Amino acid sequence: MAPATPHTKVAIIGSGPAAHTAAIYLSRAELKPTLYEGMLAGGTAAGGQLTTTTEVENYPGFPNGISGPDLMDSMRAQSEKFGTDIITETITKLDLKSRPFRLWREYEDGDGDAPAHTADAVIIATGANARRLDLPGEETYWQNGISACAVCDGAVPIFRNKPLVVIGGGDSAAEEALFLTKYGSKVTVLVRKDFLRASKAMQNRLLSHEKVEVKFNHEAVEVLGENKPRGLMTNLKIKNNKTGEEQVLNANGLFYAVGHDPATGLVKGQLDLDEEGYLLTKPGTSYTSIEGVFAAGDVQDKRYRQAITSAGSGCIAALEAEKYLAEREGESPEQQLEQSGAKKGDINGADNVPEYKTNPLL
Repeated sequence: MAPATPHTKVAIIGSGPAAHTAAIYLSRAELKPTLYEGMLAGGTAAGGQLTTTTEVENYPGFPNGISGPDLMDSMRAQSEKFGTDIITETITKLDLKSRPFRLWREYEDGDGDAPAHTADAVIIATGANARRLDLPGEETYWQNGISACAVCDGAVPIFRNKPLVVIGGGDSAAEEALFLTKYGSKVTVLVRKDFLRASKAMQNRLLSHEKVEVKFNHEAVEVLGENKPRGLMTNLKIKNNKTGEEQVLNANGLFYAVGHDPATGLVKGQLDLDEEGYLLTKPGTSYTSIEGVFAAGDVQDKRYRQAITSAGSGCIAALEAEKYLAEREGESPEQQLEQSGAKKGDINGADNVPEYKTNPLL
């Protein structure tokens, strides 16, 4: 007889601040969650985007800053301390049409394979990856001059009173460039086309700022810098894509603002996504379009994308998952399906979910 499929009340898919915050809250509520942190899922190490960040200075509780990997190691240790079962494997297949939900691991997700786990509730916290440009020198100077988050990294000492460059032409690029004017001596914005995609108000602010120069029809060609271990970026080679003319800018910082790719391939076709592929949640909650499935972190947040906001949304998802389970305790899978209020394609199907009330266990 084949062994029974392991079952958990809550499965968490992800490994960043949202996933571990959810795990900490659920573990302390004695729900014994299982967290699948992945094995280089989406090409990112367990811990998410913070594992590529050297110094985090804006996370509360660390007045002297903390490295991204150290912060995530601490969160992981805290999850384990309270009883989270952390599995270093990647979930590549998920069935949200049945109750309990079914999860398959990488290399064991074929049509004939049994699921690795079943769960009464699932929290999706798979994050989003910043798009890179794969420029020559990018790997060498990533986090030694190159960043994909000005709000996260713009205030660090290596950028203070130095010339900085932002690549992008939308609202995010304009916002990041204006933010960087607080710290850099000058901010150059490279725009591939001959116009900005940002809103008119943002364009006006950007183009009128005394510290900003916008170079239309320009692209980055190569990142240059110090030739030594942990060497810093010092210059950026750029090209006018109309004339082909190249020049080298003095630049101690390069910030990508060319978008993010949410890791939602796992649930595409099952949960409602927006036009950019982010998970849709009922405003102010973690409820997705299927009852019992919750979303937290950057996979559903395309605006803020900060470690602290991800952690906060992980807390919300945990509280709402706990409440969901408490209300359905003792129900059979058939009853759960019958009473499921959120239907595919209707994010407001969760309107009948009562307001969360503080649980004394937390």
